Amino acid sequence: MKFKLFTSLVVLFLFVSTHSLYAQEDIFKKLEEIAVVDQKVMMPMRDGVRLATDIYRPKTDAKVPIIFSRTPYNFNSWGDGEQKTRTAETAYDWVKKGYAYVVQNERGRYFSEGEWDILGVPLTDGYDAFSWMKNQTWSNGKIGAIGCSSTAEWQMAVAALDHPSFAAMVPQAYGAGVGTVGEYYEQGNWYRGGAEQLLFFAWLYGVEHDKFKPRIPAGATQEDLIRISRFYDLAPENPEIDMFKALSHLPIQDMLVNMNGKREIFDKMVRRTPNHPDWFTGGLYHDSMEINIPSFWFASWYDVSVSPNLALFNHVRNNSKDLKTRDNQYLVIAPTLHCRYTRATENTMVGERSVGDARLDYDEQITKWFDLWLKGDANDFKTTTPRVQYYTMGSNKWQSANEWPPADTKMVTYYLNSGGKANTGSGDGILSTKKPKKDNPDTFTYDPMNPVLSHGGNVCCTGNAVEGGAFDQREMEKREDILVYTTEPLKEGVEVSGFIEATLFVSSDAKDTDFTIKLIDVYPDGTAYNLDETIQRVRYREGYDKEVFMEKGKVYKVDLTPMSTSNYFEKGHRIRIEVSSSNFPRFARNLNTGGKNYDESEGVVAKNTVHHSDKYSSFIKLPVR
Repeated sequence: MKFKLFTSLVVLFLFVSTHSLYAQEDIFKKLEEIAVVDQKVMMPMRDGVRLATDIYRPKTDAKVPIIFSRTPYNFNSWGDGEQKTRTAETAYDWVKKGYAYVVQNERGRYFSEGEWDILGVPLTDGYDAFSWMKNQTWSNGKIGAIGCSSTAEWQMAVAALDHPSFAAMVPQAYGAGVGTVGEYYEQGNWYRGGAEQLLFFAWLYGVEHDKFKPRIPAGATQEDLIRISRFYDLAPENPEIDMFKALSHLPIQDMLVNMNGKREIFDKMVRRTPNHPDWFTGGLYHDSMEINIPSFWFASWYDVSVSPNLALFNHVRNNSKDLKTRDNQYLVIAPTLHCRYTRATENTMVGERSVGDARLDYDEQITKWFDLWLKGDANDFKTTTPRVQYYTMGSNKWQSANEWPPADTKMVTYYLNSGGKANTGSGDGILSTKKPKKDNPDTFTYDPMNPVLSHGGNVCCTGNAVEGGAFDQREMEKREDILVYTTEPLKEGVEVSGFIEATLFVSSDAKDTDFTIKLIDVYPDGTAYNLDETIQRVRYREGYDKEVFMEKGKVYKVDLTPMSTSNYFEKGHRIRIEVSSSNFPRFARNLNTGGKNYDESEGVVAKNTVHHSDKYSSFIKLPVR
């Protein structure tokens, strides 16, 4: 019996291995039949640094448009002695549609020369790449950019350089490229509300290359690079670590040291304040820059930066000096996690919550978009594609609108109230449209050494530290340092779609602390799914260009960074918010001392109070339709 089982497993292994090998050979054969393949082209920048570039273009004498992907990630065709198919598959898809596909590593990454910094600075590298591609004999001079996450985040600032060949872009999950837009001051997802988002601390451990990494000698020929790339992919292999434990280390400035990680970039960034001038000299886009190209934006409800992403879409559409640019901005908002648009299924799960069939014809829409702007095709994209396509959770359906939020939304104010004991899910916290008269403030103790742990959320890239998505929050709501405010069961269903505003009136016996809010959909059986979350470091309540500390006994108004969602709260459901002072390790802990925080190891326990009365009316505003 054991021998038969062993034999079956061997046969299965050989079948899978052989099938995989044939599939690999098949995609490369198919690609070579239709494409001119030109790998490890070292594209020169204006300072002489060369960037490693792979080019796949149709076998034709006609000039063709270009789809350009610029990335810090490894696209080498070989790794660990095996040929990788991902880049070949993407190239094949674009070449068969009549495009050249060009993929390039940022400066200092893998086979590209120079020193790397986040977003592939200097910005002139992006401009120079467009100029080089435009001047190729096989190029029609029209270039479109596409990518998700770090392969998208460089696009906006380079678009602001206004290269004449940059004809259209498709940025997806692009928040780490947004420095400042409107009231969002996240500096590329490093901050929210002035508190550090720890995702970058984890991401840099896995991504940053050491300055002493092995390098290819200057002057290596293309033939040399292609040959050695078969057995040297220059990809570091970091040991797996317990990222939750790693992110718990104090002081936070030593986190990468404690991980034995590469830390040159981290060491610079961790010491910056939200308004530090260096945020404005790198590769981040800021809303003082002008974007003048057609853009097809992709965001998702459980991504780390959905709100600033939506704000950027609105900013370009409402503020571009060019009316044609304003009219050629389109937006898709999916219910998924970071960069997981195409992983939606007939029963899409986001954390523990099913949001139904969230599939969309992404490939068809994106292809039509580029055909319109790069080929000049008179197709039906603009007549058949809604300005905004957004997925509403709860009702589990795609909807459309001509703007964001939809024009028929109305802001409805819900006030926080209680008898003074809103602590825990069993407390007496109330959320209602009736403004309270008497102040029965709710007080809780925030101990930075015992923070509220992140349970799901709108997050990415943190390893095992935080699992993103919607999770039942009831177990968390047993904590005394979480205030819970809930409506009565809804008599009618209500859709909330848009930006959610929140204002708290607070006091504390600490000089500085944080306040967090989480928006939740409570089911009739008590299941409480998180929708979005935000935080505000109180020292920045008057702006990110100054620090204003608290005095004991005084009440302060704190406007939190707006949240975003589209969720249908069904009849019988309840709307809930949680208020606390930590959401860790989603965000760094405020140690409450009033110091720099990044260089401190010991915290101060704070007694924090939320007020709700006629004078101090803490509230949230929901966009209801």
